[in-house]
Amino acid sequence: MTRVGLYPGTFDPIHNGHTDIIGRAVKLVDRLVIGVAINAGKGPLFNLDERVAIVEEAIDGLRNRAEIIVQPFEGLTMHFARDVGASVIVRGLRAVADFEFEFQMTAMNQQLDRDIETVFFMADPRHQAIASKLVKEIAVLGGDVGKFVSPAVQSRLLAKVGRS
Repeated sequence: MTRVGLYPGTFDPIHNGHTDIIGRAVKLVDRLVIGVAINAGKGPLFNLDERVAIVEEAIDGLRNRAEIIVQPFEGLTMHFARDVGASVIVRGLRAVADFEFEFQMTAMNQQLDRDIETVFFMADPRHQAIASKLVKEIAVLGGDVGKFVSPAVQSRLLAKVGRS
């Protein structure tokens, strides 16, 4: 039986914290679906096609560990998890504030489908402060984002904010 995990997120843009979680998640599953949420309500900097392409580039070096599929989705994460056959949802935790939000989300998701578990990975200490929102702000304000994202993501991000 193939163990399928789902790692959902907006990934606007994907950063080193995300790729760290992906690298650890592929050790637990045979197939990891990275669900790129449409979520226009968050006002993403990158459009959906760009975010999918950026994620594909960022995880290229991890594909030798497990099957990884990058797929956009809209709607409830639990519906998408069922659609892709996931038995586990992967989430990353950076701080107490993340825990509070994720705790509520997990409780609600269990009410929607008790057969899909949520697994949490603590962010590597080197990545605990990284958030896509902050990475974008640093890029816009002229700071160096090279510590937080891959070179390919950095190049795309700087081009997007007019700093290429």
